Amino acid sequence: MSAVDYDENESKFLRKAKENPFVPVGMAGFFAIVGYRLLKMKSRGDTKMSVHLIHMRVAAQGFVVGAMTVGVLYSMYRDYIVKPREEQKALQQK
Repeated sequence: MSAVDYDENESKFLRKAKENPFVPVGMAGFFAIVGYRLLKMKSRGDTKMSVHLIHMRVAAQGFVVGAMTVGVLYSMYRDYIVKPREEQKALQQK
């Protein structure tokens, strides 16, 4: 992978993050939950490994789904409430 490819990939990620800021939040939350639960695995007690892993997966997926939901609501708010107001103000100023 050359330096040019790396710059293009980095700018693509930053562009996507600016368009939908909840994608990096969802990714960070996913990795934080997985990391925390993996560290907590040492002190799981009598809980079976499979049950612990299922709880970890459900928590991580729940966080990602929540971040996606908030992201969709934010983009709908921006597209259907904020944009029409700005367009209406622009028409009134003319």
